[in-house]
Amino acid sequence: MPHQPIPPASALRNSSGSRERTGIRRRLLGALVAVAVLAGSATIAVALTGSEPSTRRPASGVGARPPESGVPSASARTEGRELGFGLSFGDSLTWMTDAERAAAMADAEELGVHWLRVDLSWRNIQPDSPDQYLWDRFDPVVDAARAHGLEVLPTLSYTPRWAADPRCASAGQACPPAEDDQFAEFARQAAERYAPKGVHTWEIWNEPNIKPFWQTGPDAARYTSLLRATASAVRSVDSDAYLLLGGLAAVDTIPSKQYVSHKTFLAELGRQGALKQVDAVSYHPYTYPLLPSARTATGTRFEDIDRTKDSLVAILARYGEPHMPIWLTETGAPTWSQGSAADSQTARNTSHVTPRLQAEIATDTVTAAAASPSVRAVFWFSYRDGGPETAASRKSQHYGLTYYDGRRKPAFDAFERAVRAYRAEHGQRD
Repeated sequence: MPHQPIPPASALRNSSGSRERTGIRRRLLGALVAVAVLAGSATIAVALTGSEPSTRRPASGVGARPPESGVPSASARTEGRELGFGLSFGDSLTWMTDAERAAAMADAEELGVHWLRVDLSWRNIQPDSPDQYLWDRFDPVVDAARAHGLEVLPTLSYTPRWAADPRCASAGQACPPAEDDQFAEFARQAAERYAPKGVHTWEIWNEPNIKPFWQTGPDAARYTSLLRATASAVRSVDSDAYLLLGGLAAVDTIPSKQYVSHKTFLAELGRQGALKQVDAVSYHPYTYPLLPSARTATGTRFEDIDRTKDSLVAILARYGEPHMPIWLTETGAPTWSQGSAADSQTARNTSHVTPRLQAEIATDTVTAAAASPSVRAVFWFSYRDGGPETAASRKSQHYGLTYYDGRRKPAFDAFERAVRAYRAEHGQRD
């Protein structure tokens, strides 16, 4: 199936370069503010936001912040942006056979998506020592995607045992590293290897606001330190790098589980200065059994993007980044688990959804993302179920658009139709 062509990099990327030059521009802006005060200029309110919208953007062209020309209406911002679509694979692409990977690429093209989010696990690249680099599982992913005209979004994450923080109860892959510089060097090596192959967009860690993915317990200061070292390392070898904050899990703060809410964690990252290290926020707004476009009295995870009182957009503005793009790098719904399946939004006490409702959610995901001006890309998690439907299988294995045996769920066709309808409506080519 035809896919969206990749525009020339020269037409898309920020020719002005790095954050250092952005800092210079901000200092100059500060001087202009002082002059404006003396002159009684009415432009001071804009200058005092403290944030110059970056024009840095990933290779595909999605994700750039809107130009600073006043604050356009929501409808104008929605119409004026390019919305990207992707599939979130976790680590499954790296373990596929060549034939399975080729089939996945063909399906991605048929779906009309342009992005593949794939775990680039430090644990797989340097499993036993800092002197070891095993790229043989990730190289085929990048090469296959490139051959199909698809973009790879690597999620840099997951610590090998030898590098794990000793405070972790176990040396599992979700343990943060003991030394930021070791993780940053792994990231630098990855960028140096894959930037020449067209990989310039990177997500730094996954869901650092919950203990299952940050075993020592969520720590915004600790994550900011890791982020700062990693961003510097990646940009030292790739001036075109476009960096995403590690995808925030959409959760309530639950001390007993060591969960910190996405809003609380983002605000703390703002206080720590983490937002100055990245070009976009990554967020995971699962809403099932509700549709993403649902409106509730307390606000859904999707409404938390820009519709609730203390939304992600409001928090970003509070910390000087009112135009920072938001990438939804995971969203979806599982079709198998223990317990009852929901077949409508009004269902209660359910653990998963029917294939019919999953298809409805897939369609609505595109609609809801398109209606949110700050959203620049949306990824469905996941492509294929991780196992057959058995009493022992975990819910996390059954978010796929296809079953484990390759059969398509109704959501596959629903997502494809929604993506193509959006592109047709907005004059975008496949």
